[in-house]
Amino acid sequence: MREAAGLSTSVVTKRLGWAAGRINHLESGRHGTDPSALRDLMRLYEVADPERIEAVLALGRQSRQRGWWHSYNDVLDGDYLGFEAEASSISVYQPSVIPGLLQTPAYAARSARASGAVTEKDIERVVAVREKRQEALNQGARLSAILDENALLRLVNTADVAKDQLSKLVEAADEADSITVRVLPISAGLHASLGGGFVLLDYADSVDPSLVYLEGRTSGTFLEKPEEVDAYRNVFASLAESALSESQSGKLLKQLQKET
Repeated sequence: MREAAGLSTSVVTKRLGWAAGRINHLESGRHGTDPSALRDLMRLYEVADPERIEAVLALGRQSRQRGWWHSYNDVLDGDYLGFEAEASSISVYQPSVIPGLLQTPAYAARSARASGAVTEKDIERVVAVREKRQEALNQGARLSAILDENALLRLVNTADVAKDQLSKLVEAADEADSITVRVLPISAGLHASLGGGFVLLDYADSVDPSLVYLEGRTSGTFLEKPEEVDAYRNVFASLAESALSESQSGKLLKQLQKET
């Protein structure tokens, strides 16, 4: 709105008599969005549409309701945690590791340590946030996970965590109504997501657009254009076609469990 009004942050600060830097902090989300400040801004920007004004004020109210994930921003992408926590359906493909929503504490710690992306003192917090994320699956969210057989082979060669992790996967595949676990076998050959893993997030409310999240080592990327989301939805569908059925996947997981 500020840019549409052709105003710089310094001009806004001067006209409203605000302290230097307040507008930058507010726009970046680091400053509280109290209703009076938002109204002052929209008045200055000559926003007259009552519905738009109320929509912005509603967003301001929501922004003050900080979710649990904000306290874990230092060890995982806080934006992603927030989007995941609100999703009604989560579809994930991981080529090398077990998805976080299906990890045991020991596996989460081991994989975080192996990545070298966090310090040793933060391992405990990484485990805590994994466990917190999994609570969403007990609150109505549905998970469709496609595990690459490569991730399972890496798992069985990590003896100290393999048994419990495989037990968790078997349990999820057998007993959880809200979870679907399928394995993409190496025998499937080349497939639609050789470039890496991704997460597709869908929401119950139609006003909330679906998102695709691509995790990076230090940060992640969100894709939200309909054509981008549709492209990854097609990729996930293609992976599902190449994957073992739920029954076959369960049998493979149980076989690995017996052999471990």
